[in-house]
Amino acid sequence: MARELVISIYLALFKAVFNLFKFFPLKNKVTFVMSFGDNSLFVYEELIKQKYSGDIVFLKSKGSRIDIPVGRGIKQHYFETYHFIDTFLSIYHLATSKFIFLDNYYGFLSAIKFKDEVKCIQLWHAAGAIKQFGIYDPSNNSRSEKAIVRFYKVYSQFHKIVVGSENMAKIFSEAFNANKNKILRTGIPRTDLFFDQNRTEKIKENMLRSFPMLKNKRKILYAPTYREAELKLFSLELDLQKLYDKFSDDTVLLLRLHPAIGELKKFDADFSDFVIDCSAYPNINDLLFVSDYLITDYSSIPFEYALLEKPMIFYPYDLEAYKSERGFWEDYAEFVPGPVAFSTEEIIEIIEQDLIDYEKIKRFKDEWNQYSNGNSSEKLIRALSIK
Repeated sequence: MARELVISIYLALFKAVFNLFKFFPLKNKVTFVMSFGDNSLFVYEELIKQKYSGDIVFLKSKGSRIDIPVGRGIKQHYFETYHFIDTFLSIYHLATSKFIFLDNYYGFLSAIKFKDEVKCIQLWHAAGAIKQFGIYDPSNNSRSEKAIVRFYKVYSQFHKIVVGSENMAKIFSEAFNANKNKILRTGIPRTDLFFDQNRTEKIKENMLRSFPMLKNKRKILYAPTYREAELKLFSLELDLQKLYDKFSDDTVLLLRLHPAIGELKKFDADFSDFVIDCSAYPNINDLLFVSDYLITDYSSIPFEYALLEKPMIFYPYDLEAYKSERGFWEDYAEFVPGPVAFSTEEIIEIIEQDLIDYEKIKRFKDEWNQYSNGNSSEKLIRALSIK
């Protein structure tokens, strides 16, 4: 009850300020609202490439670790944080921009109404989805009726929803209760990087310079899904000692956990010649390019990693509990493009015996990156007629 009251007050204030700024004329301006930011940066780069003549504004939510480029006509503000002046200015830009790009769910959308000329584009942070979200999120069962109404209002604000495949188009239609004419089949902008060989090679070279320990070693990336309860009680469900005993001669393990977890516990102290804690490393794609194996569970990382056609192992050690709490769009074991393991011993066996179905990875890649073919950012800008 108290939480709903705070949300209601915040949204009422947001609406009042937004409506005030609606008296200002619209400008030729693109505003990005970012929780993640990868897609936004690629759209930005394409705008610069196409000599976009308007202003560009980045609104960074708490948690976004993307470095914003510095340039003429570019503004940056911290949004929905304790930077009150920045939030105030953010609302001004939202009320006066012709194009709004978002990469997540934002509650403020339930309280406002854009001018008719404005286009609000959902540039979702994941190219695919294993776990359910939106209307189908199981946690909605414990939410108030008022919260559910608010969710529907947010989803109705999206004029376009960008997808990289028909699979994701179907999921968005269900998760956001979206009409099919809202789906924009241009591909996911950040996947453009995976088709740029020169750029990816430079990234790999820079990674090897930054982490000399990676040279001439097999690199295994462990990137599990973040679970909120881990901030109070965290346990790494991977047996580092067993992996070290088996693979340390020729392998390096990269740990990619939530950055707050990395602050709580340093995992490389006892395995300094085997483990590199990359939890604070800002760009996950850099880690994907240098990795030879990916170990994950319910993350959306495999949808991009499949573009590299590298082996993946799925380690859902809490499968039944997570399924009950979050829900899946499809049967987990049938869906994921790699073997499923429930112990470190099984992971070791899969790696040692190379129990990978590479054809399944390729089919997964083609199916979920149907429209992402290296020029998604360009297709998106042209489809929206941003000039």
